[in-house]
Amino acid sequence: MALSELERLVTALGEKPYRARQLYRWLYRLPLATQVDQMSDIGKRLREALAQSTRLHALRLGEAREARDGTRKLVYRVEDGDGAVESVLIPAPGRNTLCISSQLGCAMNCQFCFTGKMGLRRNLVAAEILDQVSLTRNLYETPRDAHSHISNVVFMGMGEPFQNLDNVLKVVEILLDPKGMGFSHNKVTVSTSGLVPEIRRYLRESRANLAVSLNATTNQVRNWIMPINRKYPLEELVETLREEYARDTRRGEKVFFEYVLLGDINDSLEDAKRLLKIAACVPCKVNLIPFNSHAGSEFRPSPLERMEAFRRYLHERGVLVTLRRSRGDDQMAACGQLGSPGFESMPPRMRVPEAFQHLVQRRSADTTA
Repeated sequence: MALSELERLVTALGEKPYRARQLYRWLYRLPLATQVDQMSDIGKRLREALAQSTRLHALRLGEAREARDGTRKLVYRVEDGDGAVESVLIPAPGRNTLCISSQLGCAMNCQFCFTGKMGLRRNLVAAEILDQVSLTRNLYETPRDAHSHISNVVFMGMGEPFQNLDNVLKVVEILLDPKGMGFSHNKVTVSTSGLVPEIRRYLRESRANLAVSLNATTNQVRNWIMPINRKYPLEELVETLREEYARDTRRGEKVFFEYVLLGDINDSLEDAKRLLKIAACVPCKVNLIPFNSHAGSEFRPSPLERMEAFRRYLHERGVLVTLRRSRGDDQMAACGQLGSPGFESMPPRMRVPEAFQHLVQRRSADTTA
């Protein structure tokens, strides 16, 4: 619940509105309450009423797996038992980033993504999204140890956040509220595959960062690997971003373009040249991401030297660009590896463009062999 909702709740229970601010602090500020009885400055009558009519958590921890590099994959079970929500805690010097999910599965059917093979089972409600942050903080944060604090939250786990935008915006509001979780607006990032109307709404209603999964520089390739491009093609997506960032110069931020490098698919010098033209239209930072392999995929990672050449080409021409390294892939915790597909009911694979059919056929044959 947001603060205004808590105020309505406590008023309905016969209490003064200021009790909502006390509740809000117990729910979202460290140390977080795990049960109502821990809320020591709230009267017994209200605590009893809350215990009977509310619950503090919508998820429960199923398992936590730690990769060799310290990345932790957290598998949370939902109350109705219809699946598991996965989050990833990524430690790095000077920051700890929590990657959270907004849906069970995903409807976008991006061809390189393991989660996309699940299809969409349902949206997560706001409590299920926010509980990934609350429970992970309770597990790993120590109030007196600044190095343990989660500094960044990214909506880059399972699902397309903009298909669940009402709940995502509500969670972002609580994350950014100084009286709530108190994250800085430039430490919270929501990612989308490119839903144009929702991008406009998000940029007008939220101060948090925007990331766009670009992953291709032509409609031919993007139509194949990201079917959403058939509805909102590259030209419309880029023009929307250009218009919105020009309209609101007060934002002052850059859009983050995420670009997964797929060997021989989108990693050529010509792709880098086209990406340079896109970057010239929109204030942006480009995050190049190595493809993280998974069983049954027809894609392969781009060779390291080609990824570095791609990065260097953009950097030398003034683009703010980074080449990420994979984190947690030995525990299927890396980008694009979350979820548990039921392979008996996978979404359909998209038709491979003729120019790439020989490549995919050869890789499929190598995998079978």
